[in-house]
Amino acid sequence: MKWEGRRRSSNVEDRRGQRGTSGGGGINPMLLAPLLRMLFSKTGLVIVAVFIGGSILLGVNPLSLIGGFLGGGQGFTTEVNYQSSPEDDRLAEFCSVILADTETVWNQLIENYREPTLVLFSGSVSSACGNASAATGPFYCPADEKLYIDLSFFQEMEQRLNAPGDFAQAYVIAHEVGHHIQKIMGITDEVQQLRGKISDREYNQYSVRLELQADFLAGVWAHHSQRVSGMMEAGDLEEGLNAANAIGDDRLQKQATGRVVPDSFTHGTSAQRMRWFKKGFDTGDLSQGDTFSSETL
Repeated sequence: MKWEGRRRSSNVEDRRGQRGTSGGGGINPMLLAPLLRMLFSKTGLVIVAVFIGGSILLGVNPLSLIGGFLGGGQGFTTEVNYQSSPEDDRLAEFCSVILADTETVWNQLIENYREPTLVLFSGSVSSACGNASAATGPFYCPADEKLYIDLSFFQEMEQRLNAPGDFAQAYVIAHEVGHHIQKIMGITDEVQQLRGKISDREYNQYSVRLELQADFLAGVWAHHSQRVSGMMEAGDLEEGLNAANAIGDDRLQKQATGRVVPDSFTHGTSAQRMRWFKKGFDTGDLSQGDTFSSETL
């Protein structure tokens, strides 16, 4: 891809080197007075001193822990020993450029488009949808309209999933932006409202259709991006299709357990993911991406 030197998005939060933990619901006001009395007693002062000393030894800012405890559910962030590499910084720049390109495309296709934020993290992260680790993989949180990516996932794509290439990485970002489009259109809320009202098997089928539509939207982005910016080069489309193939439910289940359980699929088969991404890329037409009405996935 010819992405170097292009515009970067301003909607990026770089949280690499931080650990996020949700703060829960905060302190019950009825408990605040006795808590303060305890803290300022002799025993309380000893506890505070031990707490602060232990935090410093662990390399954690004690104020951030206290802030998270008292902060009423907004969570706190602790710093850890993290040093980015030149390759990681290049990947971070790449993600920012791809996000900017999705902004360009979707601002043209959707009136009053609401741009999402991309959060780069390392290890674990706190979102409005809860805490997540790098093992979760990239995800979109509809509650805060943010995309979350640990850059180590791209290395896993290349080494474990055999899906290398910069356009494969761009496909991942565009897929998560696709979920943001679904949130804007109200599709995500409609699907989530079904949870608990239908069986897990039926809900999984809706989840598959949601994911395949996000693949289609990633293809729509690629179609219009190529028309406007011409970033794609020979072999890029194949990289994207290979990535879609690598993360199909059937292939991942086969690799993990040696067996395939279709009723447990939540993202679609490799063939389905490739087909819907390619359809989006070939047509660039949003009206052709209704996976929920399609009889054939």
